Amino acid sequence: MKVSDYAKHMMMHHEGVRYKPYLCPAHIWTIGVGHVLYQEQIRLPVQRREGYTGPVRKEFPLKTEDFRIWSKEEVMELFETDLVRFERGVLRLAPNLDGRQGAFDACVSFAFNAGLGNFQRSTIRMKNNRGEYEQAADAFLKWVKGGGKVLPGLVKRRQDERKLFLS
Repeated sequence: MKVSDYAKHMMMHHEGVRYKPYLCPAHIWTIGVGHVLYQEQIRLPVQRREGYTGPVRKEFPLKTEDFRIWSKEEVMELFETDLVRFERGVLRLAPNLDGRQGAFDACVSFAFNAGLGNFQRSTIRMKNNRGEYEQAADAFLKWVKGGGKVLPGLVKRRQDERKLFLS
């Protein structure tokens, strides 16, 4: 199953399309349509806690070769490659989404933004897999924080994903 063109456009709208690397609100180096440049950066803490002396996300260095303006073709190729991984992961974790285009699109959008691990642990997936679709849709609205803060852009995105899930 593939994400619809509508969902791709929605994801591009919410993620934005950037041609220069930037630190997202969760302090992760990102390029294109929400493509994480360094997976190892995700495992670092967002901020330093008492007793911790190691690196935090915002201190992670951008590699010299990535400090450039990326082409539209490079960015779109990364997006398409990322989508394949998230489409497969979402169907593996929630096989009953097969044939439910809107629900599938919404879950891929969510997983693309929050990660497959968070999708796996989410009430969205658990309620969906039990056939509790209204409750699964409502669970999207709980995922509105980035870097520990409620982000208005995530509130809007989750509302759009909820609507798409129920379509």
